[in-house]
Amino acid sequence: MGTFKIIPTKLKGEVKIPPSKSMAHRAVICAALGNGISKVTNIDYSDDIIATIEAMSALGAKIAKKDDYLEVCGIKSTENIEANKVKKERIIDCNESGSTLRFLVPIAALFDGVNRFVGRGNLGKRPLDTYYNIFKEQNIKYSFKEDILDLTTEGKLKSGEFKVKGNISSQFITGLLFTLPLLDGDSKIIITTEMESKGYIDLTLSAMKDFGIEIINNNYEEFIIRGNQTYKSRDYRVEGDYSQSAFFFCADALSNEVILNDLKLDSLQGDKEVIDILARMGVTISNKNNGIIGTADEKLKATIIDGSQCPDIIPVVSLVAALGAGKTEIINAGRLRIKECDRLAAVTSELNKLGAKITEKEDGLIIQGVKALKGGVEVWSHKDHRIAMTMAIAATVCKEPVILRDYECVSKSYPQFWDDYKNLGGVFDEWNVGK
Repeated sequence: MGTFKIIPTKLKGEVKIPPSKSMAHRAVICAALGNGISKVTNIDYSDDIIATIEAMSALGAKIAKKDDYLEVCGIKSTENIEANKVKKERIIDCNESGSTLRFLVPIAALFDGVNRFVGRGNLGKRPLDTYYNIFKEQNIKYSFKEDILDLTTEGKLKSGEFKVKGNISSQFITGLLFTLPLLDGDSKIIITTEMESKGYIDLTLSAMKDFGIEIINNNYEEFIIRGNQTYKSRDYRVEGDYSQSAFFFCADALSNEVILNDLKLDSLQGDKEVIDILARMGVTISNKNNGIIGTADEKLKATIIDGSQCPDIIPVVSLVAALGAGKTEIINAGRLRIKECDRLAAVTSELNKLGAKITEKEDGLIIQGVKALKGGVEVWSHKDHRIAMTMAIAATVCKEPVILRDYECVSKSYPQFWDDYKNLGGVFDEWNVGK
């Protein structure tokens, strides 16, 4: 992996926000489960989306990758049904995508044969107990290895009542929501604790509705699912990604001047919360040149940030908080410890190297604002795309250059990030020891 030397430079200009990774996962899955040919446009071939495309292909969909759209012939299409009958064993490579893994485990249980899930990085450390409990109840065979992803399942899921905790990853609930409408018989998902990450469930239900699936949501306490439904083929455009927009909104909060294009203002994405968080800190979001830009007050304010509904934006909003006046608290963010890296530890370690004052808690952070970040040190992405991009935005407000190790990991979600950063005026080059 490579190392960049990033020169402190203000970003200015316009950027087209890439398509939503969350919505792209969902659109690919819904189209692939369908009964005809769908066209999914405004697609970005990040590592995670490629993982989902290849996973659904392994289950029997035929997916053709064009320059910026997908042509998806669904698993339930007449031409695919006979071909899929002969598949008795399949390998589903999730790479490092937690969404792919947790969405696909129950979906794979729609089909006969053996499914083997493999992957890389920290994926094998992400808990799957919710599914293991269901497998035990329904006598579905499964085996796995500790700390690496090598999971084998055999057996078909049956309709019924599923009790799931709401304070674990919403990806388990989404996986079941995708799957249960295709089973014989009706089902119900009962949420046994307070629901976190409701925004991600909203995205799932929205995508499924667009593809013809009806789910009754009773205040996120239970979901009523009629069986024997059919995903209908359609043309679908993926909206812009608020998870990625957060980096540039936060850049604006730190006196950069970036206009963000291709965002849906009435989006259901949970990470749209970045706008409300920054507003509490003194950042005004307004329209400019048919896009959106943030403008900060002279002094950024401290606030309390609940990470339960928007965990992916916590690293970069922590950067803004590090330069605010007073003490900001990040709460309910324990799940960040089992992402691509331990993001609470990584944010603390790397921003503190730059001059921030951050203290870790078990499920959050205490951030005491400082007047400036100094830079002049080497930081590490921890091979986590969101840490890498946070460090790039941090470099714009440092006094000295920042050396970033393992910068290429942005390909997981935002392959053209460094191109966009450069086009906005960002300055960086390859860095070698002793250079």
